Amino acid sequence: MNNTNRRNFLKSSATVGAGITLTTQFNSTWAGIKGANTDVRAAVIGCGGKGSAHARHLKSLAKMGVRVTGACDPDTTALDRQKKTFSDSKQKLNTYTDVRKLCEDKEVDAVIIATPNHWHTLAAIWALQAGKHVYVEKPVSHNIWEGGQLVKAAEKYSDLIVQHGMQRRSAKGWNQIMEWIKDEPLGKMLYSHGFCYKPRKSIGKVEAPQQPPSTVDYGLWSGPRGELPIRRGRFHYDWHWQWPYGNGDIGNQGPHQLDVARWALSQDKLPESVLSVGCRLGYDDDGTTANTQIAYFDYKPCPLIFEVRGLPRKGLDWGQGMDNYKGIRIGNVIHFEGGYIAENRAFDNSGKAIQKFDDVSGRGHLENFIESIQTGKQLYTSKVHHGHWSAALGHMANTSYRIGKTANQEDIKNSISENKNFSDSFDRLAQHLDSNGIDISGKKVKLGADLSMDAKSELFTGKKSKPANELERGIYKAPYVIPEKV
Repeated sequence: MNNTNRRNFLKSSATVGAGITLTTQFNSTWAGIKGANTDVRAAVIGCGGKGSAHARHLKSLAKMGVRVTGACDPDTTALDRQKKTFSDSKQKLNTYTDVRKLCEDKEVDAVIIATPNHWHTLAAIWALQAGKHVYVEKPVSHNIWEGGQLVKAAEKYSDLIVQHGMQRRSAKGWNQIMEWIKDEPLGKMLYSHGFCYKPRKSIGKVEAPQQPPSTVDYGLWSGPRGELPIRRGRFHYDWHWQWPYGNGDIGNQGPHQLDVARWALSQDKLPESVLSVGCRLGYDDDGTTANTQIAYFDYKPCPLIFEVRGLPRKGLDWGQGMDNYKGIRIGNVIHFEGGYIAENRAFDNSGKAIQKFDDVSGRGHLENFIESIQTGKQLYTSKVHHGHWSAALGHMANTSYRIGKTANQEDIKNSISENKNFSDSFDRLAQHLDSNGIDISGKKVKLGADLSMDAKSELFTGKKSKPANELERGIYKAPYVIPEKV
């Protein structure tokens, strides 16, 4: 959008999105393609752990021309923390509890979104409509439909930088690996494997709905979901394990490794089908997402398999640590005919290391966002499209799981026996639960629905597609509604 079109847009728009009224005139530098020496005025939306970390990181980028000018969070305690962080700064930090007010701030060029998941897409679209560059943390969406809407918005406001929070895209090591495997040094690829073996203890169980913290504007925090009863003891963070707000670990930590796994397959689309098996066992709490889960994504010619474990290695004893697969707890293993890659090392089939690559953690990703704004150029691999596809994989798995039915161990094994690699993953999952004293011979584990996907429309098709698509469409409470036309 050029400056003339932007002025016309502002004059003709009484509202931005739904429920957001702009009362200030945009600065002429907003959203323009900036020169290399132009300051980028940034704001953080969501000032919890990740948002605070981003704010401190941005503060350290002053030499790049970054100035942190705004912060937004419906919890005034979090805002007070941010004020303290920037108390020694000469730059005034404007603070807001309502993201709509921050979007009106003419002293903000770019936003970094680190809210709970159910706010990610709406905040990003509103910011784009207000003429701001956007960096949105994983998962970029809470469901497949809204992720697609964010992609459409990024394409519409194409003079703005819209970047996902998949930091490994900026890792030197992973970029080396993706180039190295093109020549098939380990032979043909067999499948791509991602892991999240991350300790997740019980979140407890409350006897009745809880009151929100006194410092939180619960209406603003709830946003698109509406003010639902609070059924968790710890208000912050534990929303990750409840469906209205979070996506479980396959949609929390998972998108990082799902993205790498999909990247290795060179697949810039959703797979033909998904099947997920999982459970929430080991404790009875207020969490509703799976703490143990495997998913099979039917990409052709090579599939993607993902595994989640939240329980310890054995005996429900957290002192025993977590399981690993070929030395990996949270990461990726790519399987080939002649060996495998486990994070930044390649091995032959005997387990001998044959190649080492650089760091794969993804340092410099936020710097790439700033550089993209300053130069007006964005790497294809950092575009929000990738954030959408990789988040959508987690959503697909969760939808399969949610509309599935509990089954006994033998029936699950029989239903997936034709797929050896997935069957092997289930065998290891069953052994993992057995090591924790959990008997799944009865109907304790969900066998998810085998769902087909039309990658072009990004809609499920065939059997059980109706309830699946309903879950992936989401429910929004006015005025916090993602527009049908962005």
